[in-house]
Amino acid sequence: MQNNFLKKHEVGVFALGGLGEVGKNMYCVEYQNEIIVIDAGVMFPDDHLLGIDYVIPDYTYLQENEHKIKALFITHGHEDHIGGIPWLLRHVKIPKIYANGLAVGLIKNKMQEHQGIHYNLLEFFENDKIRFDHLQVSFFRTNHSIPDSFGIVVKTPQGNIVHTSDFKFDFTPTGPDADYLKMAKLGRDGVQLLLSDSTNAEIDAFTKSETQVSENIRDIFSRIEGRAVVATFASNVHRVQQIIEASIATNRKIAVFGRSMERTIEVGEEMGYIKAPHGTFVSGRALKHFNPEEITILCTGSQGEPFAALSRIANGTHRQIKIQPGDTVIFSSSPIPGNQPSINKTINQLFQREANVITHSPLTDTHTSGHAGVEELKLMLKLMKPKFFMPVHGEHRMLKIHAETGIATGVKRGNEFVLDNGDVLAFTGKSARVAGKVPASSVYIDGKRIGDIGNVVLKDRKILSEDGLLSAIVTIDKEANQVLGKPVIVSRGFVYMKDHTALTNEISAMVNEHVDNILRTQAALNVSYIKKEVVRILNEKIYKKTERSPMILPVIVTV
Repeated sequence: MQNNFLKKHEVGVFALGGLGEVGKNMYCVEYQNEIIVIDAGVMFPDDHLLGIDYVIPDYTYLQENEHKIKALFITHGHEDHIGGIPWLLRHVKIPKIYANGLAVGLIKNKMQEHQGIHYNLLEFFENDKIRFDHLQVSFFRTNHSIPDSFGIVVKTPQGNIVHTSDFKFDFTPTGPDADYLKMAKLGRDGVQLLLSDSTNAEIDAFTKSETQVSENIRDIFSRIEGRAVVATFASNVHRVQQIIEASIATNRKIAVFGRSMERTIEVGEEMGYIKAPHGTFVSGRALKHFNPEEITILCTGSQGEPFAALSRIANGTHRQIKIQPGDTVIFSSSPIPGNQPSINKTINQLFQREANVITHSPLTDTHTSGHAGVEELKLMLKLMKPKFFMPVHGEHRMLKIHAETGIATGVKRGNEFVLDNGDVLAFTGKSARVAGKVPASSVYIDGKRIGDIGNVVLKDRKILSEDGLLSAIVTIDKEANQVLGKPVIVSRGFVYMKDHTALTNEISAMVNEHVDNILRTQAALNVSYIKKEVVRILNEKIYKKTERSPMILPVIVTV
C-alpha cells in the first residue's frame, strides 16, 4: 500500500500506536521516498484479552513501504516504546536503530531473548544531527522516570516536527537537567507541528520532583520494623536506585524477584546507573540468615499483574517468599488506567496475610509520575509555540483535553488535531489536513504466535472463561442411518455432571431424539447440518434451564 494521500510537497505524520490508548507508541514521519519511525512499543493486555501476552501495532504499512524506511529512533527505554522492536524486526527490514544510553543496554538485553534476528543498533548523542536525503533528526534531553529520555526533532522541507515523547519538568532531578535552552531555541526558530505526551493531561498538579520522593522513601524505610517489600516498575531505574539507597541507609540487604527487575538491575549496574556496595544484593535463599529488619525485597507487580512476583507473593504461590505478619509492602507506582481492580485484589490479599500496605497517599508519597501535568504541558506548549498541534500518547479524552490546553496557550483553533491510530496528518508550511488513513489495528501476541488471534478467538475464550464448555458426542450408524446408543454429554467448566445427572440425561435424550428426526428426513447424511442443529437446540435449552450460555461443541462420529 502506497501513501497516495500525500501530495508531492506534503509531509505526512501518523501513529500506528499511541493514540486513544496508553501504550504501544509508534509514530511515523513520511516525506516523498523517506520514512522515519519513532519508537516501537507494546501495550499490556486488559483483562478481557484472555491469554494474550502483548499487544503491538499493525506493521502492514511499514512492510509494504520498507524501501522508504531510513531508521527507527528510540526516545527512551520503557517497554511501551521499545517492547515491540523484536516483533517489528521479524516483519520489517529496519536499516538502523538509534537509541541512547540505558535504552541501548535494555534493547541489547531484550534481543538476547530473540535469537536469530539481525539488527543494527547505533547510539546517538544529544548534540548529534542525523541527516537523510530530505529529513534530518536531532535530539533534546528531557526528564522522565527513566534515565536518558529524549525528545526528537525531525527537520523537514516544510518545517520542524517536534515529538516530546514522555516528559515532565523536574527542576531538581536525580539525573541530568532537561535541555531547556534547546527547547526554547526550537520554539524561537519555529515549530510547524508539535506531538506532545498527553498521559497526565487531566492532572492539574505540577509533577512532584524525584528528589522529594527520594526523601520520602528514606523516611518510610527508617520507620519500618520488619521486612520491607517494595514493588515498582522494573524500568524505573531512578526509583530502583532510590530504594537501594534507602536500604543501604537502614542497613538492609536486598533480594530481587522478577525477571524484568533482575534484568534491569543487571543492565543498570553494567552502565553505571545502579550503584550499590558489594554484598548489598543477596539471593532469595540467603534471606533466612537475616533478621526481618535487615531485609528489603525488591520486586515487580506494582500494577497487579497476575504472574508478577508481588501477585504470587500476595496469593501465596511464590516458591521462595511468604508474607509474614509485620511485613510492610510498599507500592511505589501509580495505577495505570484500567489496572486498579487488579491492584485492589493484590492489596486485599496482602492485608489478608497480615501485611502492612503503603500505597500512594499525600502523607507517604513513594511515587511521582514520569509524565507532565497540565501546568507542565502548558510550559512545553509555550516553549515550542507550534503552528499545528497533535496530542499523542493518551486515551481519547486525554488527547481532547490536551488539545484544549493547546488552544488556551496560543494554538489557533482548527490547528489542533485529535486523531486516531492510522490517521494521516498532511502538512505544508501553510496548511494541515487529515489526508487519509493507513492500517493501524491492534495485533495480539499469544506466546510466540503473532497476528492469528482475532476477535472471534478472544470471544470464544471469554465464553469459556465465564460459562464453560458443553460437548455432545453423537455416534451415527451410516448404513442404518440412526443414532447408536445414547449421546455422551461432557461438561468442562459449565456444571459438575455428578451433581446434575438429571440435566445431562435430559440433554442427551433431547439430542438423541432431534438427531434421529433429522436422519429420518434426510436423503443423505449431512454432518455439518446436524452439528448446527445440535448447537441451536442446546443453546435454547441450556439458557432456558440455567440462564448460562456455554460454548457448545458437537462431535459427530460415523461408523
